[in-house]
Amino acid sequence: MPSTNRLNGKVALITGGGSGIGAACADLFVRQGATVAVADVNEPAAETVSAAINAECGSGSAISLALDVTERADCFATVECVTRELGTLDVLVNSAGVTARGAPEDWDFEQRWDWVMEVNLKGTMLMSRAAVEQMRQHGSGSIINLASVIGLVGYAEGLSDGFNPYPHSKGGVVQMTRDMGVALAKSGIRVNALCPGFTYSNLTRALTDDPETLAKLESLHPIGRLGEPIEVAYAALFLASDESSFMTGSCLAVDGGYTSQ
Repeated sequence: MPSTNRLNGKVALITGGGSGIGAACADLFVRQGATVAVADVNEPAAETVSAAINAECGSGSAISLALDVTERADCFATVECVTRELGTLDVLVNSAGVTARGAPEDWDFEQRWDWVMEVNLKGTMLMSRAAVEQMRQHGSGSIINLASVIGLVGYAEGLSDGFNPYPHSKGGVVQMTRDMGVALAKSGIRVNALCPGFTYSNLTRALTDDPETLAKLESLHPIGRLGEPIEVAYAALFLASDESSFMTGSCLAVDGGYTSQ
């Protein structure tokens, strides 16, 4: 894939960069001229992604960092490390996320709800807060939050009992994006969100491994299939680049028509 340098000279920090959409963003951004910090609570996964990028695109194209987005000190230390190692921070992609399906089996509904909200909503807030402090120093920046179509509409019948924390957390990310977009505009910092439809990743594997569930999910998308991480990454590339300079507070559906039905 040839580089057209749409992110030439920019530094991007990608949380949840060890897999899925985050990993696809990291690889694509480097191929488009950026230097990338791949951050993940799963440090070996982040190291694997950054090593593959460096092997393909040249040493120093990516660094890897261990990061727990639910820990305030971790978030601020990560931003400090990025600016120390790479010189600045131009783009933050808040891709770290979990679903209740990934919680320990012995957790009850309240524990699962708290955990999902901590990672998906609080984690997005903490990382953004840390990034904004640095971005304000040079008067520019782009923050891209990974929300979901399920932050825009409810789950289809049979997929939720109404108390699933995932749509609650992603709906919060949608509103946080709008509020931050307005509040930070005069600081030169743009904040937008991507709302993907169901996309193949670690988070959806339990659903897509079941043929009946997969068929139901495919039927919910007029395009007739689920998304691939790279398809969402290309939308993130647009929001990270100067091509989207007149966009802030927007929530862009990348969903195969899911929300248009």
